[in-house]
Amino acid sequence: MSVPAIEWDSALIQKYNQSGPRYTSYPTALEFSEGYGEPAFLQAVARYPARPLSLYLHLPFCHKICYFCGCNKIVTRQPEKVDRYLDVLEQEIRRRAPLFQDRLVTQMHWGGGTPTFLSPAQISRLVAVVRAQFRFAPGAEMSIEIDPRDIALDMMDHLHGEGFNRISMGVQDFNPEVQRLVNREQDEQLIFDLIGRAKALGFLSTNIDLIYGLPRQTLASFRHTLERVITLNPQRLSVFNYAHMPALFAAQRKINTADLPDAAQKMDILQYSIAALCDAGYQFIGMDHFARPDDELALAQRAGKLHRNFQGYTTQGDCDLLGLGISAISMIGDSYAQNQKEMKSYVASVARQGNGLWRGVALSEDDCLRRDVIKALICQFYIDFNVLESRYGIVFNEYFADDIALLRPLERDGLVAVADRAITVTAKGRLLIRNICMCFDVYLRTKSRQHQFSRVI
Repeated sequence: MSVPAIEWDSALIQKYNQSGPRYTSYPTALEFSEGYGEPAFLQAVARYPARPLSLYLHLPFCHKICYFCGCNKIVTRQPEKVDRYLDVLEQEIRRRAPLFQDRLVTQMHWGGGTPTFLSPAQISRLVAVVRAQFRFAPGAEMSIEIDPRDIALDMMDHLHGEGFNRISMGVQDFNPEVQRLVNREQDEQLIFDLIGRAKALGFLSTNIDLIYGLPRQTLASFRHTLERVITLNPQRLSVFNYAHMPALFAAQRKINTADLPDAAQKMDILQYSIAALCDAGYQFIGMDHFARPDDELALAQRAGKLHRNFQGYTTQGDCDLLGLGISAISMIGDSYAQNQKEMKSYVASVARQGNGLWRGVALSEDDCLRRDVIKALICQFYIDFNVLESRYGIVFNEYFADDIALLRPLERDGLVAVADRAITVTAKGRLLIRNICMCFDVYLRTKSRQHQFSRVI
């Protein structure tokens, strides 16, 4: 499958730059309910018993707060808090693991917070617990998020020794003034040294995260950041839009709104970023993700086998995903389940019932069908009606008559091509893929839902 070029159309981008989901799931987390409990979770576990398993562990600790951050984190300088958290997390792991004793773990990701807030001994402890409780496939994908502050270079050696083979590093911006204004000052040389050490050790993949729309960012300053990142040559790269929502995230109130680039400046930065990265040889995967053409994500997309889940784009869409730790989300069977988001509630839940389960949703047949439609659009930019009709026993044009009607204005604007047996996203439409997916989202048809999401660009 070929990968179409991206066509930038400023007028259309401005027209469609509304709020909408990122579709790491469908339905989105807004549909989760506390009525979803352990019986529903156990039923979901039994649904596809032969599926391989992906593990997500949430480690919420950070040394200092980044003002832009909207993650579920705990800022502390007390390492003993980590030990107490690991005690609870270990209890949850030991109680959940027997449900998956016949599954093979092919993927594990540690996110946060800052997983490398943990000491080498604490990292080894947690890896040992997980390996003792689950059966790992040889060469399983093991990834971890890294903050390039408060980390020693030899941490890379320790992570590699424990089996980690992929890293994701939040850089955000190389400009010292921007870093100061978001309380994330970091050593540029250390970032280069960390990536260099990872490559020398044989890590299979390195990912760099950038953010555009931060205070005092300009096209000229971000051009320098991109030049440095291209020199780093990571296999994967994300360029996220900063969503300024101080009413929702208290730390963002420390950012002076007057310092933020306006909408036109943000568009200029994004347009330049896409052009520069594509010129440097990266493949535009979708939304804000790029990968080298020989990277697994790029290969999977060209083969029509790319997937998407709560961790973003992935090549392992045939896995069930088990989330462990505070706020972690699972995708098990045809359901989603989320753990408690507050530490006291999470600790109490594990003590009471052996897990942190808080809420979730069991998908209906319609949910599953629409999830597959949205995944096809967001991953492959293409819907083959025959595939979905065969899988669900529907007539696509009849079942989705209302949705296709919503799609017609986008078709007239050249974002999609609707044929008799397929829908194809055009080069103009790729940047507005969230808008296209929204046409198939029945939960979003009340305006109140739309206002609870960030803008698509």
